[in-house]
Order: sequence, then C-alpha cells, then structure tokens
Amino acid sequence: MNEIIVGIDLGTTNSEVAVVENGQVTIITDNGRKILPSFVGIDDQGDILVGETARNQYLVYPERTVKSIKRLMGQDIKVDLAGHEYAPQEISAIILKRLKAIAEQYVKQPITKAVITVPAYFSDAQRQATREAGEIAGLDVVRMINEPTAAALAYGGNQVEQKRMLVYDLGGGTFDVSVVNIEAGVVEVLSSHGDNHLGGDDFDQQIIEYLLDHLSETKGVDARLHSKALARLTRAAEHAKFVLSDQPFVKIEEEYLLEHNGAAVHLSLELSRSDYEEMIEDYINATIDAVHIALKGAKLTPADIDEIVLVGGSTRTPCIRERLFDEFGFEPHSEVDPDLCVAMGAATQAAMISGQKVEAVLVDVTPYTYGTSALGYLNGEYYPHKYVPIIHKNSALPICKTEAFFTNHDGQQVVSITVYQGEDPDALNNIKIGEFLVEGLQDVEAGNIVTVTLALDLNGMLQVSAQEKATGLEKSITIQNALSRFELESLDSAKLRINKLFGQADGSVVHAVAPETDQSDVVEARKLIAKAEALFDKTSNEDKEDMIDLIEDIQTCIAEGLTDRLKETAAKLADIIYYLES
Repeated sequence: MNEIIVGIDLGTTNSEVAVVENGQVTIITDNGRKILPSFVGIDDQGDILVGETARNQYLVYPERTVKSIKRLMGQDIKVDLAGHEYAPQEISAIILKRLKAIAEQYVKQPITKAVITVPAYFSDAQRQATREAGEIAGLDVVRMINEPTAAALAYGGNQVEQKRMLVYDLGGGTFDVSVVNIEAGVVEVLSSHGDNHLGGDDFDQQIIEYLLDHLSETKGVDARLHSKALARLTRAAEHAKFVLSDQPFVKIEEEYLLEHNGAAVHLSLELSRSDYEEMIEDYINATIDAVHIALKGAKLTPADIDEIVLVGGSTRTPCIRERLFDEFGFEPHSEVDPDLCVAMGAATQAAMISGQKVEAVLVDVTPYTYGTSALGYLNGEYYPHKYVPIIHKNSALPICKTEAFFTNHDGQQVVSITVYQGEDPDALNNIKIGEFLVEGLQDVEAGNIVTVTLALDLNGMLQVSAQEKATGLEKSITIQNALSRFELESLDSAKLRINKLFGQADGSVVHAVAPETDQSDVVEARKLIAKAEALFDKTSNEDKEDMIDLIEDIQTCIAEGLTDRLKETAAKLADIIYYLES
C-alpha cells in the first residue's frame, strides 16, 4: 500500500486539504465544511483556535487572533498573538497542523507528507518559509507547486486535445496568472506573472475605508482607534463583498458598533456594486496588465487562448468576468469551485508522487529570473554591478545553468558570488537572495575562469555553486539565508512552541540538516532528487519505486546527519539516473 500524501492549499483567507481515492479527488471536510478559514487565535483558557472558531473570535478579541498571515511569509517580522510573538512560519504551521489532523481523522492513519501550493510569484524566501511551516507542523513537504498550475491540473489533467489555457488566480492576498498548454494529459506552464500583495484583502480594505470615512463624516468618530469596532467593520466589509457578487446592492448595518461621547454609535448605509467596482478598478486594471505580460512571456495573443479558468474566491466579483470577456471575447470557466480547485490539483500531484495512477504530467516554470552581478557596461558606462541572468524567467523546471566569469586582476584569490532575483539590468535594483565567497584561488594573472552554476528544483528552491575551472576548487550553498530562514535551533524551538499550543507533550525534534552533515553532499543529493523526480513519468513502475525508496532514504540521511550513508545512497540513485538517461 502506497503512503498517503495529501494536497494542501494554504491560502490567505481559506485553506483546504484533499486526497485522491480510487482515482478521484476528495476535498476532506471538517464537520461538514470543506474550507478552513485561515485564522488562528487563543481563547480565554489559552487554548489554540484554528479556523471558524478563530474567525468568530476575531470580532470580539482581535488582539488574540491572527488573519491573512500568508501575506507576511518570507518577511523577518513577528506577529502578536495574545501577548506572545510568533514568526509567520509558526502561524502558518498552526493552520497546517490543523489540516493534518483533519486529514488523519479522515484516512484513519498518520499523515507525514504533503504537496503544498504556493502563489506562482512567491519568492525564494517565501517558498523557504512555506517549507519551514510544513516542517514545524510535522509535515515533509515533498513538493511545492504553483497555485495556477495546480488549478490547471484540476481542470485539464484528463484532456486529450490540445488547449491553451489562461489561469487567472485571484485569492485573498495574492494574484497570479499563468499561461498553460495542455495536450494528451501533459500540463505545461508556458509563462507566469503576478503580484504577491494584490487580492481580496485589498478589496475589503477599500470598503473598510469607505465605512470609516462615512463614520467620520456622519458621526465624527475615528473607528480606527477602536480595535473591536475595526474588526466588526472588517467582517462587515467581507460580507458586503460576498453579497455584491450576486446582488447589485447591499445594506451594511452594525448596531452598537462603539460608544462615543457617552452615546452608542450605529452604522447603517447602502453600498452599490457599481460604487464598489469603482473602488477596486485600479486593482482589476493591474491584474489585466499582468495577464498581458504573461501572454507576452508565452509569445501568445488573446486570440491564441482557448479557455480561461478562474481560481480564488475573489474571482466571483462580476466585473472580473466582464473585463476578461472584453479582452478575450468568451466567458471564463468556473465549473470547479474556485475555492477548491487548487487543493484538488495539489492532491492530484500528490497522488502522482505516491505512485497512484493519475492521467496527468506536470511541467512547471520559474516565475523569476535568477543571476549574479559582474563588471560590465550599463547604459554606455562601465559599471561594477551589471546583472547577469543565468536562469531566465519562464524556464521549465527543474533546470540547471552554468555561466563562466573571469577574475579582474592579477593574483586575485577570492571572488564574491552574489545571487539576485529579478529582471532589472542593474543588479542592485533586484532582490539580493544570497552571497558567499570562493577563497583560495590560484595566484595567477587576471582572467582566471570561475564558473557559476544555478540549479532550480521542482519546488522552485535554488542551489548555487561556483568552481575554479583550472583546479576544481568549489564552493556550494543552498539559498536558505534569506531573511525568513530559521536557524536550526529556532526551528526546533518553533516546533516545541507549536506542539505545546496543541497540548502535545512530545518534544521530539528532527533537524532539517544536522550540523555535522557536509553541505556539499546535501546539495548534490538534492540535485539528484530533482533529476530523479523529472524522470518519474518516463520510467517503469519498478524503477520509479526504487527511486522513491532511495529518495526517502536520502531525506532521512539529510535529516539525521548520516553522512556516510548519504553518500552511499546518493551513489545508488545516481547509478539509476545514469542508466535511465543513457
């Protein structure tokens, strides 16, 4: 019996968990509800609240409740929850831990592995933070896939005829658009674009500001100064947005919202859909601009697109369908619940990894360009930080690319390798995501060749190495020193803290990478895993099972710091890969 791997959509507003049973995707329910609100709270007794109960508490005790934590993933900040500070990874881990428990109750066995979806435009730091959240929750994140890609799997995995699909994914906190080619069960992402800070939360905020202005003008009160009143206005704005998806008007009423100068303040006003859509027009325009950027990246025009798929609850806003109809000339699809299709795609990918028979093959792309900096000409002038792209945006994953560089002066024995993410020709205008030194180079004339290799795996995780060509001297790192990255001790501490919140006495902790493990061996082993996974759909079930066993053994070796066994197991996997590729 294959180990069960669940698919998880870890959303800004709502989250879901799904599994494939007998070839069919099942969204696992919690007390009859398929959707778990992404709210975390602490009650009066200090017990943890997750989901609907935390969402309800937010109205009364906003200071003991956290929402929309996904927007903070990858940032080096803390959030306050009932007087204690938590990293975004920890709050997300609480949500994941609840989803894990829901799944375990359904399948009647422990769940230790998951495929988790992330926005296509999530940065390396945000993906690292998501992986860490999974680890804190006790989950081995075997794959992260982009949310629009997951939706395309849910819609197009069984299609035989060729179709070019545009996936428009507007969630609570993020927006992504992907152009996808589907043919004979192969789902190939051609390009992606998006914005990690554009979503339904922004729509809500426009309504909230409208309500605050109304209270200020009619009642002379600033409700921003009253946390409970602001929480109620937030819920009222969310409800108004939902109603306006189906109705042209909504009546917003909140009695006894707060007290001002000894008198109760009530709120009552009507909001029209046309006024609401005018409020959010700039945001919708930004999504349409992103659509055209994605089309350009795929070298296609609107006339080349056969289908449009809507993903995310915010796509229920009527003007979105209207704008897309104006651009493409046909109605978008929404047969699959836009709140659930991402989790369904994640479960489909999870089933593929676990060896179940699923009629789909996934080819994903990187949404960013990755590279380094070097001396060169920029705008006609000699500049020391010219950006040199190595892996280009919309390249198919996994990918490994190498570029050659040269030392600048005689006797140079040290080079600094700085890795950036972005598209600007000036490296300093891009996002710096890591750096390291290669020391001990030959004492030779300028022009000594140093090659830089960037390897991006199926999860969008980046590994970097630099090598002196003449001697083979090499230095390798995995980009994991971004601001969001936990130190091992901090990760261990986070696990203990979160387990304690759930009332678990189990303090056992497994290191992600034991300190004594040789990092270069780990990097090479992970490269082998990426190569092996890329061959899954091209090999026999017997070879695939052997590779899966070896991959699991490698991951155990990495986790427990078993250096000798890691080398031995990696060598076995390398032999299989060599046999399959030859």
